[in-house]
Amino acid sequence: MKLKIVYIILALSLVNASCKDALELDPTTSVPEGEVFKNTDNVATVINGTWKYLNDTYFTYANPGYTAVMRTSDAMGSDVAVTTKYGYRDAYAFTELTNNRSNRVNSFWIMLYKVIDNMNNVIAKVDGAEGSVETKNVLKGRAKALRAFSYLNLATFYQFSYLKDKNAKSVPIYTEPSTLSTEGKSKSTQAEVYELILKDLKDSESLLASASRADKYEINADVVYGLLARTYLQVGEWKLAAEYAEKAAQKYNLMTPSDYQAGFNDLGNSEWIWGHQQTNEQNVASYTFHYLDVSSAGSYYYSFMADPYFKDLFDTSDVRYALFEWDNLPGREGFLRYKKFKFKSNLIGDIVYMRASEMVLIAAEGYARAGENDKAVAALNKLRTARSAKLFSGNDNGQLIAAILVERRKELWGEGFALSDILRTQGKVVRKSYLDAEGKPIQVEIVGADGKPKLVNGQGHRVIKFPNGSNFVENSPYYLFAIPYEETVRNQNL
Repeated sequence: MKLKIVYIILALSLVNASCKDALELDPTTSVPEGEVFKNTDNVATVINGTWKYLNDTYFTYANPGYTAVMRTSDAMGSDVAVTTKYGYRDAYAFTELTNNRSNRVNSFWIMLYKVIDNMNNVIAKVDGAEGSVETKNVLKGRAKALRAFSYLNLATFYQFSYLKDKNAKSVPIYTEPSTLSTEGKSKSTQAEVYELILKDLKDSESLLASASRADKYEINADVVYGLLARTYLQVGEWKLAAEYAEKAAQKYNLMTPSDYQAGFNDLGNSEWIWGHQQTNEQNVASYTFHYLDVSSAGSYYYSFMADPYFKDLFDTSDVRYALFEWDNLPGREGFLRYKKFKFKSNLIGDIVYMRASEMVLIAAEGYARAGENDKAVAALNKLRTARSAKLFSGNDNGQLIAAILVERRKELWGEGFALSDILRTQGKVVRKSYLDAEGKPIQVEIVGADGKPKLVNGQGHRVIKFPNGSNFVENSPYYLFAIPYEETVRNQNL
């Protein structure tokens, strides 16, 4: 293909197989391919190294691997009021992801397709490696799941919803290892991309049926169930989405109120199904906490403040409501902190990819859209009970679906679902300035430096329209990620 995707291989010596160990990444040109895929231990190293590449590749301070995709999705949504600090202010303003020459556009595309090409190599070559059939099946299952995850991101952000037009041209599909002579492919349709995603995940479901794992970064059947639930929700297979979501969550307890307020930084959390661990030596991905953590003294950018109207969605009894706090620091007075994410004491934090609560909400939405209101209400209220929120009552299907979508915003804030949900549901960004009926700033009470309360102007959204001055609408091109300019030049088939 015209985009030169050289798969990553690591030094073949590992202290042990855990993802948290330091691994040195070198281009495959430095290691004979026969050694790379000689045995299943080496193939496992390729998968672990690709996971590290996905998470810990440093493009810029604002692009720390895949976490930058999640942060971008949140910044382009309705509920994060991004400040003017460095990081995601251009994504927030819808001027960056439509710019096919921007660094972020380029890094996202390269990152996802490098992961795909690495997994294409594993899938094509693992059967020829030395090792047991059982081990090869596990490696192939994880490779197919990681390839499906990458294509799911591409299908989500580079074209409108499958349910809007499944025949719309999306992104190129590559399922074979690329070489320097591989010709670039044209775009496949959303239907074709989702067909591949589902095939990969169903294959993984079978291959990983009995696979165990030592750490939550490793893909097992629970992770595959969760990815299938997400995918079925995208394509409108409502009951399958609900059923797979329930399977994904069945071994994971919803966290306690104290755990919810602990900072969303620990892979050991009982509710986390999938995530990425950080260490003092390998902590690139946790740099993203500098944008999310708006209360720790060591956090530098503190740019992801909450829209003040977001606070109004919560009951005062809700354990999540206690996370809101008006900022009183100089230069930040009147912004609304949402203290969900906090650094650990050593200024790093593990990254959450998938939680049981997301699966509960997928089950609720799937059952609701399938017309099974009783099951949907039960799932929604299971989560609300855990969060000490008022329970949903009523039989109106439209109100139920609307309540579930609002609950997703409340529960999953800062976890990368804002823009993807807008695109999936064919919704629109909703932002308004924090002003009263007369157009004057709404004042809020903070405690000043002298310890006394005082009133200051509340700070909310800075950007409430698209760059061309038009209002936010459904299915806007501003929501889509651009394909990099250099890729369109190299691949004339695009």
